[in-house]
Amino acid sequence: MAYLELNDLTMSFGETQVLKGIDLAIDEGEFVVFVGASGSGKSTLLRCISGLETPTSGDITLNGESILNRDPKDRDVAMVFQNYALYPHMNVYDNMAFGLKMRKVPKAEITQKVTDVAKLLGLDALLTRKPGQLSGGQCQRVALGRAIVRNPKLFMMDEPLSNLDTQLRQHMRQELKQLHLQLGATTLYVTHDQTETLTLADKVVVLDQGRISQCADPTTLYHEPANTFVAAFIAQMNFLTLIKNPDNMAQLQDSKGVVLIDSLRTPKEISVLLEGSDRITLGVRPEHVEVRSTIVGNPTTGLLADVEMPMILTQRELHGAQQTLRLASEEGKPFTLVASQPFESKSAIAVNERVSVGFNWTDIQCFDPETTKRL
Repeated sequence: MAYLELNDLTMSFGETQVLKGIDLAIDEGEFVVFVGASGSGKSTLLRCISGLETPTSGDITLNGESILNRDPKDRDVAMVFQNYALYPHMNVYDNMAFGLKMRKVPKAEITQKVTDVAKLLGLDALLTRKPGQLSGGQCQRVALGRAIVRNPKLFMMDEPLSNLDTQLRQHMRQELKQLHLQLGATTLYVTHDQTETLTLADKVVVLDQGRISQCADPTTLYHEPANTFVAAFIAQMNFLTLIKNPDNMAQLQDSKGVVLIDSLRTPKEISVLLEGSDRITLGVRPEHVEVRSTIVGNPTTGLLADVEMPMILTQRELHGAQQTLRLASEEGKPFTLVASQPFESKSAIAVNERVSVGFNWTDIQCFDPETTKRL
């Protein structure tokens, strides 16, 4: 039996159904990240588990017992919120000790627990300060400490790092990962950030419009997405359409129907998929899109990849040593493909330059255009 189980959980606000039959099993000690677009039901799901919202139907069991009809204070779960939710008139010690005091824990035990957790989180020198005297990262550690001292059955975190700057967010990710390794606590974590998802999670639950689109470990999710939504959200895939031609060749189009290659020979495994349908959706991750400033057909350079075509570089975004390139089929057209590659300033391709763009069949994933499922 799983440590936490959600059975056919639904949640509606009036006529709007936010959660649509969620079934999920989580083992003790797992770090589970819930990810999805805004409105997908991530935070609502956490609020149902914590007792802040009452599901319309279904059941929630924790450690073998249903907690559906228990008050939030009786569920033995701890929440860490995006806005920290610290008491501004209390110092760090009192903020961390507040929950224990409300539970009538002996004073000596409270002191010991707060002192130990403060040392664990590097807050031992800040116990007398109030939240207004702390940085964002320190406030977040106090919020974490307040949850940890209770030693709950379940930790829940709702986008706890979203208010922090980029550098501090990266540092806090490392701290959270290390903290989980030390405590081994079962943790549910809501985010919309791909980096947080892939670096923190033992298991990722991808939500799409109130349903679980895929539940898997980060590696499986990235390399074997169940459908185009997961592929786009997690792996940021490019999508193209391959249409069968009468002459056993295929036409390649972008997502808007613009023809990129009119007649393309496909490998056997792709041709087999086209036998049962007149078209399939191709997915290629940005790191597998190759770009160079050589015009297609230059005999001195050879082929760039299995499939190559001329395009225009419309935008470049620098991310330190990496760059994101946005490519369009023609000048003035919306971009069709996104490529990710190392940035080399001496050989950087100029924006609006005509380039050769390609990918290999071995890097392609195929999806059913009707069901969106991976083939």
